[in-house]
Amino acid sequence: MHASLETAKPKPARDFAAIGAAIEEELAAITAGKRRRKIIAVLVKNGLGMVLGDAIARKLRGNEGDKQYLHHIGRRLRLAFEELGPTFIKLGQVLVTRQDLLPEPITLELEKLLDRVPPIEFAKIEYILERELPDGLETFEWIEEEPLGSASLAQVYKAKLKDGPVVAVKVVRPTVEKLFQTDIAIIKKMAARLQKRLPPELQAALDLGGLVQDYYSSAMDELDMTEEARKMQEMKQKYERRAEHVTVPHVYEATKSVLIMEYIDGWLIKDFPVDFLTFEERINIMIDLVHHYVQTMLDGHYHADAHGSNIMIDKRTKKAVIIDWGMTGRMDSVMAQILMRVILHIQLNQAEDAAEVFMELMSPTIYTDVVKLKDELRTLTLNYVSAHQGSSRYNYGRLVLEATAIGLRNYCKVPNGLALWAKGFSATEGTARWICPEISYGEVVEAYEIPILKSILGKRFNFRANASLVAETAEMIATFPRRFNKVLETMAENKWRMTVQVQTDPVTRNTLNQIANRLALSLIAFAIIMATGFIVASIPGGTFLGMEKTTIANIGLAVSVILVVFLGWRLFRTRKQRPRF
Repeated sequence: MHASLETAKPKPARDFAAIGAAIEEELAAITAGKRRRKIIAVLVKNGLGMVLGDAIARKLRGNEGDKQYLHHIGRRLRLAFEELGPTFIKLGQVLVTRQDLLPEPITLELEKLLDRVPPIEFAKIEYILERELPDGLETFEWIEEEPLGSASLAQVYKAKLKDGPVVAVKVVRPTVEKLFQTDIAIIKKMAARLQKRLPPELQAALDLGGLVQDYYSSAMDELDMTEEARKMQEMKQKYERRAEHVTVPHVYEATKSVLIMEYIDGWLIKDFPVDFLTFEERINIMIDLVHHYVQTMLDGHYHADAHGSNIMIDKRTKKAVIIDWGMTGRMDSVMAQILMRVILHIQLNQAEDAAEVFMELMSPTIYTDVVKLKDELRTLTLNYVSAHQGSSRYNYGRLVLEATAIGLRNYCKVPNGLALWAKGFSATEGTARWICPEISYGEVVEAYEIPILKSILGKRFNFRANASLVAETAEMIATFPRRFNKVLETMAENKWRMTVQVQTDPVTRNTLNQIANRLALSLIAFAIIMATGFIVASIPGGTFLGMEKTTIANIGLAVSVILVVFLGWRLFRTRKQRPRF
């Protein structure tokens, strides 16, 4: 239901000053202290405490324990996130992608997070539109008061531009940005504390602070409608000609909190009538969707949320339209090439090569057994060779998640962006299977190997990409005679010198400090015992500082016992805190 701004009964004039004051009051009520108390209270109420760190340790040890217990943790975590609002709902959606970090029962529960919330009053939406658009509400001939969708970050309305087409208007909720910034500051501190409680092996491999920072950057992009509009326009210009059956809505106008885009009259891809598209049309859409995702990824972009609820079938053009461009990101094109090379090696049953290529994504730490890591990756890739359609092993997003889990389990540093990429690949596969289950998704990806190779070779053998290599090679050739002459002179004059500086890692330094502290404490306890003995022996019938020798002996013995017990407790506590992997 909508009302024309010209023909509807005149509404009472909005008191935008009062509405603005009410919004400012809501913003002022969002403080770090209040949010911290709220977060702690909700976590305590749901009995969570530090169980998230325990769940991560269980996952990476390969000993997840009781699945019913983990489902219970996941449910409580989901309820807590829903109660804490937009920041935590989006955090839960990111954690769903980290199946390499969290046990499956928890991620399955987090998938149920509700991002559908009651809409805010329409008067506040009108206030934002009036404040941000150059022509204010006069931009529209009419706008429906009932939103098409209401999520935790934004609401979408159907409207008609004056002397223009029907459009979809996306409006960010007025208080959500400050809520995000306040909550993220608290979450960063919580992540830092959790990082310190992890075993040294996991601290070396896992960067929880980096994970939170990546999440924050992605979330802030989702709150900026000009950034989403830029992504949509870029995708439309670059890839619409390549993908004839996939498109992006046209953008009419965008501000920080408002996005006006083409309204798509159609169905979500999971809801369109079966007989609306022919078999050939469904095949064309599926192939273009898959190729579109692979090509954008090779160019350094990825859409992490390309599932059925973000893609529509246009009734008029019969094209697939990707309508939501909030959760997207960029990735190193070299990383994308590595992932494509893995797929090509798997296709040829070259598990050894696929494992070696996978290892290019992972940075081993001092705790990594490289031989064991490579063996596990080889076994993993063998499981994906000749997998059939419908098999869980025929999902390249799952392949990347499993490889990431293996890397973390072997204490390697793994890029955080891989998890979102894997989620995007899995979402695209689910959408492709939904629209055309008769065709193998994996074979469509593999059949795109010629453009994949062209992209890889084009970037590798590109003068601009290799300009530094050419310059360095020229420098080496030009200076080689002079440098070689210096080496010969040094050898002739016997002036060889070598400086060796050993740099220990923080874990080793910490261990050596603990050993030194315990040795010092042991020596102090021994010194107290010896000093007590000497004092007692030197005053057979007298006193020392007004105390009899029995009193001195008892004090020395008590202090020594306390120090020895403290040493034993520290040793026991250290062994208990360090889990066996």
